[in-house]
Amino acid sequence: MKATQRDFRQQAPRAARDGKVFFFCGPDESGASAAAEALVELLPDPGEKVELAGSELRADPVRLADEARSNSLFGGQRHIWVRASGDEAHDAVKNLLDMFDSGEGEGACPVIVVASSASDKARTAKLLAKRGDGFVAMFYPPDLRSVALEVRRMAGGMGLNMADDLSERIARGAGLDQRLARSEVEKLALYCDASPQSPHTLTAEDLDAVGAVTEEDGFMPLVNAVLSGTGPALAGEFRRLREVSLNPVGLLLAFERRAAQLAQLAARLGPRGNVSQFIESERAARRVFFGDAADLKVQLALWRGKRLDRLVRRLADTHRTLLSNSQAAETLLAQELAEIARAAVAARRNH
Repeated sequence: MKATQRDFRQQAPRAARDGKVFFFCGPDESGASAAAEALVELLPDPGEKVELAGSELRADPVRLADEARSNSLFGGQRHIWVRASGDEAHDAVKNLLDMFDSGEGEGACPVIVVASSASDKARTAKLLAKRGDGFVAMFYPPDLRSVALEVRRMAGGMGLNMADDLSERIARGAGLDQRLARSEVEKLALYCDASPQSPHTLTAEDLDAVGAVTEEDGFMPLVNAVLSGTGPALAGEFRRLREVSLNPVGLLLAFERRAAQLAQLAARLGPRGNVSQFIESERAARRVFFGDAADLKVQLALWRGKRLDRLVRRLADTHRTLLSNSQAAETLLAQELAEIARAAVAARRNH
């Protein structure tokens, strides 16, 4: 079975009922992770969550099959959550499927793999796509409209009704990251004492009172200063990075989302398109937020072709470095962002 964000909600109940191994991938890592969490909620009895890293399974490919057949520490059901990069889990998943095909998989628990830097063309995805007990879901970078719709859907499930402008404000504030948006909606539902049995209509005052994230006090000023190569703003933003102690991984995810957005826009624009006219048409169609249009015009002009490809790869490499060096994450990220900013400043001078 295969799905994308367009039909995931329709296919997920059947997949949760019939599937055994689930592979979530695509350039929108936050969307893939949020969908994986939604699928776990649909499992008949998810039970205990057992987390494994793709690097562990690459080093020990038989471990996944062993874990899938093991009993829960507390005697109940369990599911395995694997966070991998690319095809790290390929050999482990193949061993697991071989176990199923040999008839030895009776009682094995569900396995969910969330793979960054992977697509539905990955080797692991090809193992699963045509199987009745396999499920592959591919997620592309979202636009403001789709994330705002998802915010309203999540809020409705928690008993919160909200107008379009408020759902868009939450989506923008979360940097189009569905995981951050869900966290904000959960806080709002708790503050408003909302539930499906006792719904509440959200107001702007509710949003202000909870202090939900906004792009002004979040990551985007630094993201825009670095990727736009705006010299005057860079010094102040790097100072803010040190003084406020912005979360390094969260900040890097904001850079990765903007890079993915630029890659998506560049693909639609083509090599010879007019950047300014294109962004204006995207803004008019509400595929980009009007407040982001000016920054996107600058960044799309600077980061295209091979330079954009290198940026995407460099951010992915930095993400892996931060996860393996968490104590020095803030320093490592600051150094990497300084290098990217220098490249942007140089490109702007030559543009």
